[in-house]
Amino acid sequence: MAEHRDNIDDFKVQTAKHGNISSAPLRPHNDYSKDRASKRLSTDSNGTSEGGAGSSTPVEVTALEESFRRFAIHGDTRATGKEMHGKNWSKLCKDCGVIDGKNITLTDVDIVFSKVKKKSSRNITFDEFKVALGELARKKYKEKTGDEAEAEVFKQIEGKAPVIAGVTRAVASPTVSRLTDTSKFTGSHKERFDPTGRGKGKAGRVDVVDTSGYVSGYKHQGSYEKKVTKPTVGKPM
Repeated sequence: MAEHRDNIDDFKVQTAKHGNISSAPLRPHNDYSKDRASKRLSTDSNGTSEGGAGSSTPVEVTALEESFRRFAIHGDTRATGKEMHGKNWSKLCKDCGVIDGKNITLTDVDIVFSKVKKKSSRNITFDEFKVALGELARKKYKEKTGDEAEAEVFKQIEGKAPVIAGVTRAVASPTVSRLTDTSKFTGSHKERFDPTGRGKGKAGRVDVVDTSGYVSGYKHQGSYEKKVTKPTVGKPM
């Protein structure tokens, strides 16, 4: 018993003399396995793994931001959708009904755009876009609070896209009708169209040599063969 106590005292002396032996209590191997498993699960949930960069969680895009992006890239193939220039800003306000011609005019829209954008920039960001809409909302809906007015304007824009104008139709005009009526054409212009008004193509532009043997303009071409082969009907003998 005394010998065992002496061994413990010697171990304490060796521990105090050498600082490389940790005084922390030993942990079971199962605890280390649990820590590694929990660390791995935490890493997987964050989208990362050891030795590589993880993928970022996709950010949800609101309906207002999606409309901003649609108008921002309208008519500009180089646009990224993160900024909007003044022309598309005015189109957005017009297409979405923000401009009413009474409380909000095109001049008001241009003034607000110049007010919210940076002096060194020609475009506005999405955050500046919302500030500009807030300015117009308070001017358009004076009877409502600031938050209610903004919500009303945001609702007018959410989910909207640029309106693409259709093809302009030609206006019927007596002068145009007379100039396009092929039945009234004369000279070489008349030869370029058939009686129905359809163009003859190359035949109406180039003189084609007639090698049939008939005189040019002869209207009874091909009638001789029909007359010769026509059977004669006689009285029966």
